[in-house]
Amino acid sequence: MTGISEILVLVLLIACILILPRLFKSGEPDKKVSSSKRIKNLSAKLRFKIVLTLAYPMIMALYIKPWENHLILFISYGIAPVIVIWAIIWIMAGKKKR
Repeated sequence: MTGISEILVLVLLIACILILPRLFKSGEPDKKVSSSKRIKNLSAKLRFKIVLTLAYPMIMALYIKPWENHLILFISYGIAPVIVIWAIIWIMAGKKKR
């Protein structure tokens, strides 16, 4: 069970990296938009990307079995590609805004 707990710790760390900066954001508070309105405004392409983001590491975990001492391999082939692809999408979105 050590492998599963390590994976959960990684997921928690990634979530904290994405959520904590929003909590400590200074300046004027943004206008609150309900989460149901945000979800309704998601495009099909973005919904597919989110599902793929969740499904790919799960599939790779079943294939690589990180709980059998293959954690580095799982991070390399299961988690790192997702992070790199979302980083590229984030960078490209920043270029489009300029």
